[in-house]
Amino acid sequence: MYADLVFTGGPVFTADTVRSRTDAVAVLNGRIVAVGSPQVAELIGPSTEVVDLAGRLLIPGFQDAHIHPVGGGMELLRCNLADSHDVSEYEAVIAGYAAEHPDEEWILGGGWAMAAFPGGTPTAAALDRLVPERPVFLPNRDHHSAWVNSVALAAAGITRDTPDPEDGRIERDADGNPSGVLHEGAMSLVEGLIPEPTTEEIVEGLLAGQAYLHSLGITGWQDAIIGVYSGIPDAGEAYLQVAGDGRLTARVVGALWWDRTAGAEQIPGLVARRERLQAGRFRATSIKIMQDGVPENFTAAMTYPYEDGCGHATDRSGISFVPVEVLNQIVPELDALGFQLHFHGIGDRAVRECLDAIELAITRNGRNDQRHHIAHLQVVHPDDVARLSQLGVVANLQPLWATLDEQMAELNLPFLGEPRSSWQYPFGDLLRHGTVLAGGSDWPVTTPNPFHAMHTAVTRQSAPGYSDQEAEAFLEHQKLDLATIMVAYTAGSAFVNHCEDEVGTIEVGKLADLVVLDSDPFATGDIANTKVLQTFVEGVRVYAADQA
Repeated sequence: MYADLVFTGGPVFTADTVRSRTDAVAVLNGRIVAVGSPQVAELIGPSTEVVDLAGRLLIPGFQDAHIHPVGGGMELLRCNLADSHDVSEYEAVIAGYAAEHPDEEWILGGGWAMAAFPGGTPTAAALDRLVPERPVFLPNRDHHSAWVNSVALAAAGITRDTPDPEDGRIERDADGNPSGVLHEGAMSLVEGLIPEPTTEEIVEGLLAGQAYLHSLGITGWQDAIIGVYSGIPDAGEAYLQVAGDGRLTARVVGALWWDRTAGAEQIPGLVARRERLQAGRFRATSIKIMQDGVPENFTAAMTYPYEDGCGHATDRSGISFVPVEVLNQIVPELDALGFQLHFHGIGDRAVRECLDAIELAITRNGRNDQRHHIAHLQVVHPDDVARLSQLGVVANLQPLWATLDEQMAELNLPFLGEPRSSWQYPFGDLLRHGTVLAGGSDWPVTTPNPFHAMHTAVTRQSAPGYSDQEAEAFLEHQKLDLATIMVAYTAGSAFVNHCEDEVGTIEVGKLADLVVLDSDPFATGDIANTKVLQTFVEGVRVYAADQA
């Protein structure tokens, strides 16, 4: 029997355990049936589609281990600030969007960068000049803060007398008045007033996000929030719909959102959601626990206080969103129920709290194959680096952030101080201790382009166009080689999603989730500018560039 599809005439990176390379691949009925020129040549028949690689590289489809494609897709369709880089550009986009959508009750979207504003905080007054009569709610890129105008503040009844919620903070001016930015849990004060999107709008966002991700060679992911958080709607029903009717062409694991305002009483509901939210290529088998915030707004949980920018300790050491006593109760319970745990851990205290809870689960339940993972891992105490491997915890990396850009220089280093600043993004140390690495983007927090992130993992410098400031590699000893980070984005993330037997590497018997690049970055050395020409899922082309 002849193959349906053959790739030949160029190198193939298999991403297998020895990172071997070959030169041809044959596909039949959606699966890889032969690898290597001699075997593949015999399978070319009159109806076989032959893709001439012409010296370009074929790789397994990327898997993004931490991403928010529905929120990202909806932002693409709303007031999208992610492609802008300074205050004037933000203002032009907001004003233009408001003018083009005069009937929208709220101006929604987001994607602004804290580093673009003095102190990382824009003002309501600036928004008032652009949109004076309608409420505006624009989360920043990391979705840990939101920029709002005076109409939104008034609608929520937020005044100088409004106390900060336990899990957040209202940014205030020198007189104590709310100035226009809400951090963490304070965002819910306004967000609760926003009309909920319809399922049709959520589906539209999901499909827009999927199309964009396929254009970047991404064929699967773990959706890091199936629930409602910071402008991201609950996409569970949307996934069921598109998975059921075949429009979901990606392979997706959903992480059910852990409501940090509640406790173990929510577990039965999560078990029921897991049973319900499974269809086609989608299954919601993970639980997302956001243990802390981010250092830019001093909510990342640290083992000792932040500094004030002048080397003096403050009274702020971040927020553990889930109290340790609750975390130590629920993690063993969820582990025993067969859930994978997907933690957000940025500060060293949060990372330690997650590891301690997993260790407690192992003590109570024994070791299993849940493949718990911690995303972000910005500041990791040296005493805890080896513990990930020892406990079987996967390091879910967002490499694009590991760079000495404006945000790091202005909003992180002065307040982290030493030695804590040198503990950031310890990719190399994690690898040397034998930790399994997975790659993710956290889009729409930052671009989902794997090549930009891999460039930073390899160089510890920003990809071209991301920073005007950077002059040196950031903590150069933590660099990874290209093969290692590409395996993390393919086989590593497939391992996290429990689908490594089907995808993640190019081997006979596996599904043909494959990507044709426009060059071979291993040969050219130009990682950041590498482009995707074609993306295939189970041998079916789901994306083709104009020049493909």
